[in-house]
Amino acid sequence: MPGLSPVAADRFRRFVLPGLAFKAVVIGGGYATGREIAEFFLPAGPWGGLAAMLLATLIWAVVAAATFHLAHRIGARDYRTFFKALLGRAWVAFEAAYLVFIVLILAVFGAAAGAIAQATLGVPAAVGTVALMVGIIACVAWGNAGVERVFVWVSVLLYATYAAFLLLALTGVGDRIAAAFASASPPSGDWALGGITYAGYNVVGAVIVLPVTRHFRSGRDAVVAGMVAAPLAMVPALLFFVSMTAFLPEIATAVLPSDHILVRLGHPGFHLLFQAMIFAALLESGSGAVHAVNERIAHASAGRIVLRPVSRALAALALLVPCMLIAERIGLVALIASGYRALAWILILLYVLPLLGMVALRRIAAPAIQPETP
Repeated sequence: MPGLSPVAADRFRRFVLPGLAFKAVVIGGGYATGREIAEFFLPAGPWGGLAAMLLATLIWAVVAAATFHLAHRIGARDYRTFFKALLGRAWVAFEAAYLVFIVLILAVFGAAAGAIAQATLGVPAAVGTVALMVGIIACVAWGNAGVERVFVWVSVLLYATYAAFLLLALTGVGDRIAAAFASASPPSGDWALGGITYAGYNVVGAVIVLPVTRHFRSGRDAVVAGMVAAPLAMVPALLFFVSMTAFLPEIATAVLPSDHILVRLGHPGFHLLFQAMIFAALLESGSGAVHAVNERIAHASAGRIVLRPVSRALAALALLVPCMLIAERIGLVALIASGYRALAWILILLYVLPLLGMVALRRIAAPAIQPETP
């Protein structure tokens, strides 16, 4: 990595890069705009929302560590190889669920990019959607190296912007944030369900980012990287959630909660920077999801198909066009509210429960399984 010694760069690639990649896949359209946070955490109130976030972080840490460890032992660098080892012949069930997941999240990303372009620049939503498609295609065309660079540089922008966002919120409406937490009741009701559901459909990001786990040297590397990935992914959401509490209850129904807050805080220059950061987050999330499909194609072909930059770009285009066209017909709120909850429980059933069952039976400690030849 630029500016790091060889030893520090090696540790960064082994322990931090997988977490940045996981964060990239998780943050997506609804997280970055605040829509997912409003959907899954705000209904539980300030303290209930924090409790749900901590629960989701714990689930992510356990599942990511187990996923990375198993993937390292069996040599899996794509989700197809991983699920053939985990589910046997039932791996095709995950493939079907994953295709639904990809269609849904890419549609959400396209809708979010369109909404941002429309709200910020006053241009038609289609302009933002097409710009995002072009950016994703450019990133994934260069394979692992190109996608990893996107994860690193966008992460720098993202963490710095969220930290500045919280600082502006504390100086601008800090009294309202304090009042919201002071008057809120302790966690109760369905806060745990919100945390489990949110963790359930996002944790699949641990499988999507398997291509960047190629730097692991041992099972210990895999476990540490998985434990680090969870807080790296949740910290920006936590900062955003704290700021959102100052604008309850009206923010709960805002299509773009980030825009709702930024308009009321003022600071037009930072407003533009934040919207640019969201677009960059959409870019890295979409790149991670599409790159995972490209790697699945490359590994499944057993060398018969060589994905060069042009073929990677064409494969990305073929995936993005039909998925993002859905964004023209369905709104962002409807996509998240109607699609994510059902998908969360499907992924828990096909991925989380079998994986944790394998851990409980100590099967991960068995001799390494060689990936099947397609």
